[in-house]
Amino acid sequence: MIKILDARFVVTAVEPKGYPTDHSAEVAFVGRSNVGKSSMINALTNRKKLVRVSNTPGRTRTLNFFDVDLERNGQRHTVRLCDLPGYGFAKASKADKAQWEEMITTYLEKRHRLEAVVSIIDAEVGPTPDDLSTLDYLQAHNRRILVVATKIDRLNKARRKPRLVELSKAMDLPLEVILPFSSTERIGVDEVWGALLGTFGKSTRV
Repeated sequence: MIKILDARFVVTAVEPKGYPTDHSAEVAFVGRSNVGKSSMINALTNRKKLVRVSNTPGRTRTLNFFDVDLERNGQRHTVRLCDLPGYGFAKASKADKAQWEEMITTYLEKRHRLEAVVSIIDAEVGPTPDDLSTLDYLQAHNRRILVVATKIDRLNKARRKPRLVELSKAMDLPLEVILPFSSTERIGVDEVWGALLGTFGKSTRV
């Protein structure tokens, strides 16, 4: 059982010199703009408004860092989360998009504190070409990946497990690295935290 003790905003950054430097275990969240990333982070931190949920896709345009203090089985942990800009829907100029891409790839390739990347997929829609290319990119750069299938509550219970098997095949990933999630019904909150805490300090990559 996971107990959230505290969750707080740390800093916004657009380049390495702005990254926070006082922490070790860090997790990044990536996904397309309307996949439910902000709602997922709020559910994981048990906060309604830690991350702003916008009706306008592509609103996040910086790297936003948050610290979470939590307790599991009597042991306390502090985990840093990095919310990356969503991809696929932002209305912006080519120059702005190129700048965001450079900002994100610099972080994902060079952030030595980054222990895992949560790649968020819409369980109902399935992986888009952007999702697949992001997964390929993360694997090519030897990042540990946890795939979370959000909005699982939109599928009836009998359909959920078969859908995860379909997603596993579509993304050519082991079923055990794909977790169902619903911020509305709080499905998968403890499971995602358990999977993330289990990866810290390990060198093996997915």
